[in-house]
Amino acid sequence: MPRDTAPAARHILAADIGGTNSRFGHFTLSPSGGLALVSSVWLPTTEADSFVDLLEDLTRTGFSLPPRSAEAAVFAVPGAVVGRTVTFANIDWKLDLDDVSAVFGLARTACVNDFLAQAHGCRLLGGDADVVLPGVMDPDRVQAVIGAGTGLGHAALAPLEPGAGGGYKVLPSEKGHASASFFGDEENAFAASLCRLTGERYVRGDTVLSGSGLAHLHRFLTGQDLTPAEVGASLTRESRTTALFARFYGRAARDYALTVLATGGLYVSGGVAAKNPLLVTHPEFAREFRDSPTYGDLLTTIPVRLVRDEQTGLYGAAWVAAHLLAQSS
Repeated sequence: MPRDTAPAARHILAADIGGTNSRFGHFTLSPSGGLALVSSVWLPTTEADSFVDLLEDLTRTGFSLPPRSAEAAVFAVPGAVVGRTVTFANIDWKLDLDDVSAVFGLARTACVNDFLAQAHGCRLLGGDADVVLPGVMDPDRVQAVIGAGTGLGHAALAPLEPGAGGGYKVLPSEKGHASASFFGDEENAFAASLCRLTGERYVRGDTVLSGSGLAHLHRFLTGQDLTPAEVGASLTRESRTTALFARFYGRAARDYALTVLATGGLYVSGGVAAKNPLLVTHPEFAREFRDSPTYGDLLTTIPVRLVRDEQTGLYGAAWVAAHLLAQSS
């Protein structure tokens, strides 16, 4: 009699495309539904001329899962995803998913907003997150995710109705492109300097809470023209750059937590805080986060966690890909 053949693991390509770096992950999906990261690689985004070129670059690295060999591929991208054509927010590219699928012979593909992937990843990896503000994260209530990197991302995790099996829905956002708030002479002078620098009529959250925003703030306060990495290496608890950036971050986190009523907690992700935790553990972050004339008491009860794993978006994209495969089975 022929032997029974055990079901094979399935192979997933997950990508988290950033304005500076793009992360790719080869995941396997076991028959029982378990996701495992086999290998990952980071590529500089701007060295490619297009998204197709970036995937060709990935193939040339000898990556363990060439795009053509993936059973499902999900690309988390910075921008509003509407249909299968995406205009990137911080990269001068457009992506037609049907063209990409045809070039690489991909049968199952999807593009998702990068912070939709971050939100799924925070739910998967958040148990190992650092405590920024105390309290119990409650997945049965709305949770928020915010993260500064090349830009400023937002998403909300909304629980489904009671009796729906404990599921949730992720609501992505492009709130980082909305206007940021400034108060007092120093802050408004900084805002005016950013408008002169960018030529934009108002300051967007992306412009302030990002790696480049950190460098702009440090230059405004000190006159030193440093890269974001150099600024990060110079930060101290006493630094005015640290205090003001932490204040801006706490303000953005508070405003989003109130917008989605994130009583289940807030996750901070993204490379800026992952590399420089002081920017969210500084007292100015907590003071600003809890500063509300009407809901200060409520904000005091909202826990905040810092997810420092920079593969979080990859895990979230892989989670979406696993569901693509489940739906096609």
